[in-house]
Amino acid sequence: MDDADPLDAALDRARPLRDQVYGVLRELILTGGIGPGAALDEKAIASRLGVSRTPVHEAVKKLSDEHLVEVRAQSGTIVAPLDRRQIEQAHVIRRALEAESAHHAARRITPAWLNRLADIQLLHAAALERRAFVDAIAQDDAFHRTVAEISGYPMLWRTIEISKAQLDRCRHAMIPREGQAAATLAEHAAILDALRRGDPAASQAAMRAHLDGAHAKTLQYLDTILSEPPT
Repeated sequence: MDDADPLDAALDRARPLRDQVYGVLRELILTGGIGPGAALDEKAIASRLGVSRTPVHEAVKKLSDEHLVEVRAQSGTIVAPLDRRQIEQAHVIRRALEAESAHHAARRITPAWLNRLADIQLLHAAALERRAFVDAIAQDDAFHRTVAEISGYPMLWRTIEISKAQLDRCRHAMIPREGQAAATLAEHAAILDALRRGDPAASQAAMRAHLDGAHAKTLQYLDTILSEPPT
């Protein structure tokens, strides 16, 4: 696994700094590099990245819009706590959109797309074998994003990506758990099999089953950590 700190990454001055700072902070929050409740010191972040406070402030505003950080007038900016209600809402949005994308993808599937999905499965399995969990989640997302592309409605994925940010925080924490990764691969295989048959209803059902199973595990995880006393 790559343990490099994203805050040590060199920024590309030819690209908008706000977007790059946003990407760095978002990755740290989603992967647990900055945990729930942790303070975000804009001045310190700006110094670490070698930028002014302006792009950092703009990035924090964007993260606030996604409910990933909370800007508090008296106590400053913190990483937002995990919120069960927000995660439940994200699941409802993702389930509706991804089930629809799977349904349409089954009608448009081609051998080339099937090969692409099969390749992603292999890359996903290889990442898990290496215990490269950040890469594994990237391949997991690539599978779902590709199904959305096949559907003919690629903008679905952008909506899903924004809405699932809260889910992703749990995914990164949960993936090392025993059996979690194997279940995901098996469920993706079921979706791929339904797509290979060109069966819209079965593809939709397989996607729903996959997301519902993942959501149930996420809620179990949340119940565990939210019931633990603070350390």
